[in-house]
Amino acid sequence: MRITERKYLDTYIRTIGYEIPGLIHHFDFSENKRGFDYLTRSSAVYSSNIEGNSIDLNSYMNYELNKDKFKLGKEIKEIEDLIKAYEFAQKNPLNEKNLLTCHNIFSETLLIKSKRGKYRMEQVGVFGKSGLAYMAIEPEFIEQVMETFFDDIKELISTNLNEKEVFYFSSLIHIRFAHIHPFRDGNGRAARLLEKWFITEKLGRDFWKIPSEEYYKVNQSQYYETINLGVNYYELNYDKCLSFLAMLPNCLK
Repeated sequence: MRITERKYLDTYIRTIGYEIPGLIHHFDFSENKRGFDYLTRSSAVYSSNIEGNSIDLNSYMNYELNKDKFKLGKEIKEIEDLIKAYEFAQKNPLNEKNLLTCHNIFSETLLIKSKRGKYRMEQVGVFGKSGLAYMAIEPEFIEQVMETFFDDIKELISTNLNEKEVFYFSSLIHIRFAHIHPFRDGNGRAARLLEKWFITEKLGRDFWKIPSEEYYKVNQSQYYETINLGVNYYELNYDKCLSFLAMLPNCLK
């Protein structure tokens, strides 16, 4: 499936998307309670938590206020690297080169140097409690698939989209990237960053503030259940994708 696919858009707007303009209107984008930097850190912490990092937001903020009293461990470094990737994305346009730079930034604790910021050269799968849950596309096809993926992102960025369409396509970008699984590690973090990056390209910098990563973490079981559309790349059933697409607007409630 291409991320420009509009097959599900009418149903999405009728059942989910009709709420989005009102949700955006009532969402508090002010920085009176929480500043932009705090919200960036929140995004990175919750995204890391989804992947098993045990440092919660309060603990991380306590570390930032008292760095001289804490030893820099792997999990703290992992969050700091992801914060740097978000900060890079906030200052740069969304394209393939910049995504690879982000991956290079945030994967320092995840991968050896030769695999950072590069598409994988090996076959990978996603494993759950009962074993292999999903088999991704073979590595020899990734470069071509990602070229198409970013051609489509470029097309969407240059297309006039309303708020409902932006949320629809950003969620498709998220789920499609997760299914391609182009990196050896860091795919989930990259998918969630991409989703928000696209929204901000279309709707403005304020949308870095929406708590999508927190919502996905709080509803992690639903997140994993709805992103799972098949056991391998060639048997994905996107007719079931609306449950996943419904999650992003809910983070505004």
